[in-house]
Amino acid sequence: MNTMTTETDKPQIKALVDTLGQRARAAAQALALATAEQRNLALREAAKALREGSDAILAANAQDLDSIRGSGKDAAFIDRLTLTTDRVADMATAVEAIADQADPLGRCLATFERPNGLKIERRSVPIGVIAMIYESRPNVGSDAGALCIKSGNAVILRGGSESLHSSRVIVACLARGLKAAGLPEDAVQLVDTRDREAVKLLLHSTESVDLVIPRGGRGLVSLVQKEARVPTLLHLDGNNHSYIHESADITKAVGIVQNAKMRRTGICGATECVVIDRKIADQVLPQLAQELGDCELRGDAAAQQILANMTPATDEDWDTEYLSNIISVKIVEDLQEAITFVQAHSSGHTDAIVAEDHKAAAAFMTAIDSAVVMHNASTQFADGGEFGMGAEIGIATGKMHARGPVGAEQLTSFKYFVFGDGQQRP
Repeated sequence: MNTMTTETDKPQIKALVDTLGQRARAAAQALALATAEQRNLALREAAKALREGSDAILAANAQDLDSIRGSGKDAAFIDRLTLTTDRVADMATAVEAIADQADPLGRCLATFERPNGLKIERRSVPIGVIAMIYESRPNVGSDAGALCIKSGNAVILRGGSESLHSSRVIVACLARGLKAAGLPEDAVQLVDTRDREAVKLLLHSTESVDLVIPRGGRGLVSLVQKEARVPTLLHLDGNNHSYIHESADITKAVGIVQNAKMRRTGICGATECVVIDRKIADQVLPQLAQELGDCELRGDAAAQQILANMTPATDEDWDTEYLSNIISVKIVEDLQEAITFVQAHSSGHTDAIVAEDHKAAAAFMTAIDSAVVMHNASTQFADGGEFGMGAEIGIATGKMHARGPVGAEQLTSFKYFVFGDGQQRP
């Protein structure tokens, strides 16, 4: 599979990206003027198209899966790439859920009147054109497209090269919804090439793209951080922790961590490290190891004293997002050591504490500087759908503009509307 660019190819790739940007800019202007009813109709018709096109989507996905056979991709990668009848149905349901939400545009965020009689309102408006760059999971294109339609933004999708066949059919379903609502199909476009040069060019498209959102591993995020000239909304890796405090209900704690790790190991909300208070570690760890089944445990010296056959953890383990059946285990003396350890190694995505001591839980949740902090719940709830957003375009781990699950509301900006009656500034 050739994804490298020759000098002969570069003008063609640039022309492709430039055209996508120009068409997206025009579509964004039309979408911003559309009514909420039109945008919601587009989403409901797109959901209908996804359901009716399920067989075509699965056939395209089978082509994608065939293309990586023998490539050495691990089970977690294959799981992220794989679509099933249920997963396609879930995609359609998520699009309908987004349609059912309140309109994020035109909201009056603040209103005030000046002594000179000027009336000022701050209202929510679309961002404009969003470029979404993501890896492997084809359903991300459906979620991103739907959220952008809802929030009045045009979107240019650049999925992983392995999911190109699936992405084509999914985008075609979204286009059917837009057309049925009388909206420009260019509001959702696909960069229909595996050439990596297209990603670089998107990151440089300051005249046509207002925001870039990367969703993938550290390699993709590093590329975006290095190359982007367009503003970015970063979604970093999910090196998430679940801390079992000495006050934890052990049965509850074991169940929570088992779900947080094993429900789906290949998603960014999966727990990658369990931190256990020494006072209860000898009770918790054997039960947890049994419940985790075929998950490999890699522990520090204290954990190895409890489970002698445990793989020793290295310094690298504490900073690794495994996305597979591996979890690291750290034994700590108390709450403060747990906070210090998690704060040092967390990627800022999602971290949880399991505790019956609510004061300790409050201290942990306040001290940990992650986008999502949880008490007595699985980290796999860090998801836009579970937050009532229908879906998400990613989990923003930065602190500017949006943080945590990014839904339609977070894909808006604002501007000021000023109303006068002849006022002139002295």
